[in-house]
Amino acid sequence: MQNIAGLIIDMDGVLWHGSKPLPGLEAFFALLRERKLSFVLATNNASLTQQQYIEKLASMGVAVEAKEVLTSSMATATYLRENLPETKRRVFVIGEQGLKQPLTEQGFVLTDLYEVDQPQKGIEGVGADIVVSGLDRTLTWDKLATATLNINAGALFYATNSDTTLPTELGEVMGNGGILAALEAVTGVKPISIGKPEPILYQQALKLLGTSEDNTIAIGDRLNTDILGAVNAGMRSLMVLTGVSSQNDIDTVEYAPTWVLDDLVQVTEVLRQL
Repeated sequence: MQNIAGLIIDMDGVLWHGSKPLPGLEAFFALLRERKLSFVLATNNASLTQQQYIEKLASMGVAVEAKEVLTSSMATATYLRENLPETKRRVFVIGEQGLKQPLTEQGFVLTDLYEVDQPQKGIEGVGADIVVSGLDRTLTWDKLATATLNINAGALFYATNSDTTLPTELGEVMGNGGILAALEAVTGVKPISIGKPEPILYQQALKLLGTSEDNTIAIGDRLNTDILGAVNAGMRSLMVLTGVSSQNDIDTVEYAPTWVLDDLVQVTEVLRQL
């Protein structure tokens, strides 16, 4: 490893499983601080706010600043504000506070259940211009129905990410991809996804770091998001084997991480030798 000015680091499956920190977490961040190596924690998980991630890491003995945390929700809100006209500001959200807060901070108005335009009845201007779906652990039929009605009425359909699963202490559980599959099946509309493996999240992280694709390394655990996202963004990548993907999985895809290491303990050992 050479020419490293910054790291973009995934969280679920790399730093922890659910609420359980993975071995070597504190030593890894201690080395980054010691070497003054800049980093951004960039996650597809849209359920928590930036502040909640800061507090979660603090509970594990690691202090990070707001500028060092970027969620797919934050990236989605920024992307929508920068790329959609100001007339598109009403959003129906399937998601938790981690998605709702960035959208409201960027000036979007959140619509409620069954607020849907019905021109045939003279009801207009109450529905959503955009439907955005993120991980939602309070998902209900009413939320899915409202999203369906809005999409069928012409609302744009976006997703914070398309992860089919989420690693937890008990194993992998359903991720946002399951919600997207349901909505796509009933509406026939495929969402535009902002998170990994699309390059948008990594590109925003690079702006925060002030580094380039050439001198930044992405660290992740999932081939089809973290690693493919790095490939799509033109970056080198390091895969750890503490999350979703295994060493054998690499042989099943047409791309590969630049390096593979067992866990954060090994990553720290390698970085310390540089």
